[in-house]
Amino acid sequence: MRLQFKKIICATDFSDVSNHAVSYGIALAKEFKAKLYLCHVIDLSSATMYGEATFAFEAQYVQMEEYAHERLRRLMAEHAIEWEPLVSTGRAADEIALLAEEKAVDMVIAATRGRSGLKRLILGSVTEHLMRSLSCPLLTVPRPESDSMTLEFREVRFKKILVGCDFSANSNLAFQYAISLAQEFQSELHLVHVIEPPIYKDLPKSMEEARDKIHQSLQEQLKEKLEKMVPADASNWCKPKTMLLAGHANEELSKYALIQDIDLIVLGVTGHRLVETLFVGSTTDRVVRKAHCAVLSVRPMPQDG
Repeated sequence: MRLQFKKIICATDFSDVSNHAVSYGIALAKEFKAKLYLCHVIDLSSATMYGEATFAFEAQYVQMEEYAHERLRRLMAEHAIEWEPLVSTGRAADEIALLAEEKAVDMVIAATRGRSGLKRLILGSVTEHLMRSLSCPLLTVPRPESDSMTLEFREVRFKKILVGCDFSANSNLAFQYAISLAQEFQSELHLVHVIEPPIYKDLPKSMEEARDKIHQSLQEQLKEKLEKMVPADASNWCKPKTMLLAGHANEELSKYALIQDIDLIVLGVTGHRLVETLFVGSTTDRVVRKAHCAVLSVRPMPQDG
């Protein structure tokens, strides 16, 4: 089933990094003839920490709102697509999630700055909060590799798309998005499965030969399983490739994407307990922080009832 994107939200805080993400919103809106909601959230939390900041609050807020609308208009001035400005007030992740649900969008796009360490553990980031709260896919866009960032919009093409396949329901859903995008952009599609390190490393020598045979058989089965995922007619509109890697999934996927010059990684998102999420993170979290390219995180839609 070919998936469509009819409504897209792209968030910007007007920094060069987030304006780079707007390029992806414009490119996808053009490609899919979708409506683009360009969203800016006014965060008043820091301003209201000080008494003087609350003086003439209404007038200040009106000025900030007018400024935001003007900046959004300037960003979209040269782009002939259907779009609508969304200016809200509050915590960015919460407001974006609410707007995404209200507008029933098919995708949210946001920039990521790759925050790591203790600050990330305590505060988290907008993209990480969105990854856990959105019911639609989230496209995270990293800082461009070049330091000479300008406000000029760059042409965005997904020439090479990587999809992580662990054969779960979540990764199968991610594959549906990956193959739809590959069909739309006529991309080279890489289906990658990572074989995690074995738990038992020090086996008796008598078992080594049996282990090697089992490993070889497993590789053959996994390779065949990856190849069967690709529709028979896929070669007419994309270039499918299958690859088995060994190691830790987040490290191997990030490394493979860099070596192969991948433009987009598509991964399924699974739920985690709070402590595990804060101190360990999921494969998708870690890939988002490490990847040099955009990452599309896909989670199943919540079931009604």
